[in-house]
Parts: sequence; structure tokens; C-alpha cells
Amino acid sequence: MSRVDKARQDTLVAYRGMWQDFVSAGATSDWQSPKLGRYATGTALTNLSRGLYADHYNGLVTKGEPVLNPSVSSVAPPNDPKKIVVADCGDSTHWLKYRADNGQLADTKPGGRQLINAIIEKQADGSWKVSDFGVHDTGTC
Repeated sequence: MSRVDKARQDTLVAYRGMWQDFVSAGATSDWQSPKLGRYATGTALTNLSRGLYADHYNGLVTKGEPVLNPSVSSVAPPNDPKKIVVADCGDSTHWLKYRADNGQLADTKPGGRQLINAIIEKQADGSWKVSDFGVHDTGTC
């Protein structure tokens, strides 16, 4: 496997790992979960923690899991990757917010397919972590 192919593979592992850790923390809105930093850093980590804190503060938890279908959309520099952009059409149909006190759905907004763009960067220790991401409105892909 080439260095570029390994970097592509490692970034997709980091991307999926970030969402898996977020799903796990979201079940209890654990905004202080140490797992959140395994695959996320910088703005991405801040946004995950803030979202979970807001849910915790508002008495919400997230149940279910998103369906992910990420692919690498760019690699820079091409022969020795340091930054890779991933595009995804995530499906949140079965990943919704509920009230922690009574288990009822938090709102009537259905989940759905959403465009997600993420920047994954090589860290000083050689690992790959998501440094930023953006989730677009439902129906964007």
C-alpha cells in the first residue's frame, strides 16, 4: 500500500471514529468524554463538546446512529499528504434527539441526508484527526 493510499485509509478511519465517539457520548450528552479527543482536535473537538454541552444543559440525549458514506475529495500535498478533505452524505434518519427525562422525541424535525465536509490533518505524532467539519441542512445530498 502506498503512503498516499495509507493516508486516505487512515483519514476515513479517523472520520468514522470521530462520529462513533460522538454517538457514544451523545447517548448521555457526555460533553466531557475523553473519547472525543481520540479522532478530533481543534475546531472539530470544540464543536463536538459544545454541542454535547448544549444538549446536556437542555436535558437532551441522542439515540441511534447516523449512516455514513465518506469519501476522500482532496489530498494535499498529493505525494505526501498532510491535509485531506472528506465529503460525506450522512443520514441522520435514525439518529435523533430525545428528552432525557421522559424519552420523548425532542422535536418534530425528521433526520435525513446531509452533506458533511471534513478536514482531517496529520498530527505531529503521525496520527490523523478531524480538525474541522461542517454539517449542512437536511436534504443537501
